[in-house]
Amino acid sequence: MTDTQEPRSRALLPFLSTVRHGSRSHVTCFYKCGNACDAAVPNQSDNPTFADVVQTAFSRRNVLKAAGASALLVVAGPALSAAATDRGPGGRPGAGGRSGALTFRPVQQNVLDELVTAPGYRYSVVMRWGDPVEFGAPEFDIDRQTPQAQAKQFGYNCDYIGLLPLDDRDREALLVVNHEYTNEQLMFSGVASESAPTTAQQKKIAMMAHGISVVEVRRHGNSGEWRPVRNGKRNRRITAETPMEFTGPAAGSEYLRTKADPRGRTVLGTLNNCAGGQTPWGTTLHGEENFNQYFGPVSGPVADPERRLARYGISTTAPAGRRWDEVDPRFDIAREPNEVNRFGWVVEVDPYDPTSRPKKRTALGRFKHEGANVRIAEDGRVVAYSGDDERFDYIYKFVSKKRFRQGHDRAARAHNLTLLDEGDLYVAQFTGDSPPAEISGTGTLPADREFDGTGRWIPLVKDGRSKVPNRDVAWVLTFTRLAADELSALGPASAPTKMDRPEDIQVNPVNGRVYAALTNNTNRGIGTNPKADEANPRTANRHGHVVEWQETAGAAGERFSWRIFLVAGDPTDPSTYFAGYDKSKVSAISCPDNVEFDPAGNLWISTDGSPSNLPGSNDGLYAVPTEGPERGLVKRFLTVPFGAECSGPLISRDARSVFVAVQHPGETNGSTVDSPSSTWPDRRRVRPFPRPSVAVAYREDGGRVGS
Repeated sequence: MTDTQEPRSRALLPFLSTVRHGSRSHVTCFYKCGNACDAAVPNQSDNPTFADVVQTAFSRRNVLKAAGASALLVVAGPALSAAATDRGPGGRPGAGGRSGALTFRPVQQNVLDELVTAPGYRYSVVMRWGDPVEFGAPEFDIDRQTPQAQAKQFGYNCDYIGLLPLDDRDREALLVVNHEYTNEQLMFSGVASESAPTTAQQKKIAMMAHGISVVEVRRHGNSGEWRPVRNGKRNRRITAETPMEFTGPAAGSEYLRTKADPRGRTVLGTLNNCAGGQTPWGTTLHGEENFNQYFGPVSGPVADPERRLARYGISTTAPAGRRWDEVDPRFDIAREPNEVNRFGWVVEVDPYDPTSRPKKRTALGRFKHEGANVRIAEDGRVVAYSGDDERFDYIYKFVSKKRFRQGHDRAARAHNLTLLDEGDLYVAQFTGDSPPAEISGTGTLPADREFDGTGRWIPLVKDGRSKVPNRDVAWVLTFTRLAADELSALGPASAPTKMDRPEDIQVNPVNGRVYAALTNNTNRGIGTNPKADEANPRTANRHGHVVEWQETAGAAGERFSWRIFLVAGDPTDPSTYFAGYDKSKVSAISCPDNVEFDPAGNLWISTDGSPSNLPGSNDGLYAVPTEGPERGLVKRFLTVPFGAECSGPLISRDARSVFVAVQHPGETNGSTVDSPSSTWPDRRRVRPFPRPSVAVAYREDGGRVGS
């Protein structure tokens, strides 16, 4: 397919009044997260916000300036310039230098019902919702869906993408994909709105459309294009009913036991898998994010004296909107109060072994994991970063007790498969440095032209012991949000920092810095929430930002230095910031969601919203250098079809392919499978409808992407 295949434009005006909380449609808010932003902010603790921290940072910097320029250089200089000794996630080395220059011509903002790539590139669809995965799967027929068929077919609303090699020549690989959530309006005829009831059969199909897919893929010729292998021997579907094992300190605890599983060791399925990561030992990690929307009481209100439910956004008075309790009573928290505690974890999958049982790693804590990405520390321990995707929630870090073992033999792999079962869990506290008077709440830079500071990792669990007063380890790991809140009882020095919806976090394989996407927080400064002058660094943060930090005591250490890399939005908006680069030359960007790095260390950002200079325009994938004279030059590489979100970007090891997950095409208000606002990718002449899909973009001449 080309980058101009029968594009279909869409009128903007009907869409303008329907965006909210960033720039999502109402229907996306309902199906994706259960209207989480309409509910009260779950974090009611007194812990500081990132805006508070920025203000503190400015005060500290004033002290440093008074001490002289040399003091500022000693304290802040090396912390953000020294490269880490590890090689980043998956151990990928970087090319660096001009070989990694981003020379492509940016794509313009648009509302086309098409995946539009930069000139000189093509794309093809790799897998679509309903495509056969496992042996015996039927061809997809939207009017003859069954749970049995969907359990063998590619799931709905793809997100995270992993690519694990099957050979040394990068010719064959395993494609691993998350299926975050379902939109029944775009799946089933006759479902006209969010409030429309669905049948028991449709609910069971939706349950099978959640989860994870593993698909063998093969490179096409000598290009950057990849195609699926039909009936690949490692092909696999993981659904909401796949048996999984709990491991780590919380496994078997009283908080995970149910009537069906009195030992608290086995759980059925994984839900709302958003982002993820790939480990150096050949497994994939999958975050369970907005799991709250699947659970609720059916028979009446339930008590919640410790806020174990409310802190996770779970209703104590009404059934969940999806009403899965009608086909499986475990989703009724009045009947099974602990079932909800069995979701919100990081799931580890071994894609190379289709018979292996996925593991929920409790040592990494339970919250709305966007995902998890790992690096190997200087001493061989494994470090995993994860963001809790909620307004005013936290960033976490896990450090394993055991050390990574090099090699691919059976003994090394068996050892490495236990690395995430035991270790220390931390939550981040950011502190900064410039005068509060220089912070207006509008995003205006302070006098020194940069937002930055230092930080600490506050331990929740360390050396196998809880660091939260009067709480045991299993409680801390099961109710991690509450545990992080309670650290404030130890004093301000132990209080973690509230952030603006921390999402994907990854390590740059070249400079060793860590980059976190914070999507947005339109509640900043609204009502009783932190006010505008304490914003991060602006009020009503509709467009989000990206933070970078450098571990200053080693990757497994407890100290770091940070600075804001990007404050997103329309570059003509004075509150935006692009690492100091000339804003007249950058592409408008909003709501950074997932991040990825190419081997040269360029940051690639996929978005979950459109900039204010063209509301309702399509989401996209952006690339930006993190070093050199073009640091901060954001360029739009591609846009996804109308109503879709760009998710799961992945760049192949040889940098010749860019995979993206095109999530929820046509998910606009009023759009249904009978009257869709998108018909991508099939463009059927009869009964057209959209299909969430994984696509791969590549250069027409087979060269390195980005150039």
